[in-house]
Amino acid sequence: MSRKGAMMPDIQILDNDIWATRVPHSEFKMLRAQDPVSWFDEPDGNSGFWAITRLDDLVAVHRDHRTFSSQVGGTELEELERDPEAREARRTMLETDPPEHTRIRKLVSRSFTRRAIGKWETTARALISETIDGALAEGKVDFVDAVARRLPIQMISKLLGVPDRDAEELFHWADSVVYHADPDFSDVLYDKDDTDPYRLLPFRSPNSLKVFKYAQQLAAEKERRPESDVVSMLAASDELTPLEFQTFFLLLVIAGNETTRHSLSHGALALTEFPDQLHRLRESPDLIDTASEEILRWACPQIHFRRTATCDTTLAGVPISAGDKVVTWYISANYDESAFTDPFTLDLGRDPNPHVTFGGGGPHICLGAWLARLEVRVFLEEVARRIGRIHLEGEPERIRSNFINGLKYLPLGLEPSR
Repeated sequence: MSRKGAMMPDIQILDNDIWATRVPHSEFKMLRAQDPVSWFDEPDGNSGFWAITRLDDLVAVHRDHRTFSSQVGGTELEELERDPEAREARRTMLETDPPEHTRIRKLVSRSFTRRAIGKWETTARALISETIDGALAEGKVDFVDAVARRLPIQMISKLLGVPDRDAEELFHWADSVVYHADPDFSDVLYDKDDTDPYRLLPFRSPNSLKVFKYAQQLAAEKERRPESDVVSMLAASDELTPLEFQTFFLLLVIAGNETTRHSLSHGALALTEFPDQLHRLRESPDLIDTASEEILRWACPQIHFRRTATCDTTLAGVPISAGDKVVTWYISANYDESAFTDPFTLDLGRDPNPHVTFGGGGPHICLGAWLARLEVRVFLEEVARRIGRIHLEGEPERIRSNFINGLKYLPLGLEPSR
């Protein structure tokens, strides 16, 4: 049993430089086996946190918002409860609990239901077919840039109502915000540079202001000429303050892109490691639903989120004090041996598959889950139909981030089906 002030020796799960080279699966495996609710001190002056590494414990935390709050201290490791001005300025829907969370979420939730998203399948299939055909014509591509990045940007832009002419620059800004520890994306690195001048901005990123300004301009345009898109709905509502609208727009842009983008790139890489699974899917297309869920489990784009204990409690027999930070590690839970047989083997027929890529239940279950599922399913269907072989053409490069599990470069060779 872990206790506050004690920690596993030589276990590093926060170091961005480690995440830039690998997922620390061996470290998480040790934690799950020996200390699944373990205390970690932090080197930056913060107070430390409990690391939740098993799936059942993560689900228990996420489904109990009264005991484990998103609102008290936010969802990042930075302790915004010490800086109430920054906490309020940076609050998004993620950093709220019901009923506030419910109020904001319901403004757009009908656009993200399974039925509503299903109407976009024809669009998604046309986009991914065109993208894959272009990649096949090249033969050798950076799969992230040529395929994985394009589909989610195009899809979420259409849902939000972002014109095609604006999408590339908007998502360039959004990348710099969320990948704020990677010098290939951001000029200001939160773990190396002085970011205090930006403490009131999401992720302490100055490019948040560019996204906010664009959001205001787009909302004004939608007020003049409303369409059947999410931003038009939000612009017509009087439920949000200007700051709430700006932070909600930023959240939708980031979340609507990242899950699918990294699921597609990690999925393609996995198919180079387990080529038999692509053949299996091609021979048994009825596996498509379990295949999609397995790719989502395997990819696990979100590495962790934070909650704050609102009262003294226990989790897996470990006492947790009111005010303690509790960090749920999705990337560990999705490879939990107690929940998955052979979790490090890609199995496109895995069933059941209780992965927590979308959060594991509770009020913060991913708003865009059905969109991501649609995009991954259509992608796999078209890959199985159009691509005969996928192979590596060089070393993949990971994003330097302990928050987003992503690839920024994936050189692949693609051969068409015969």
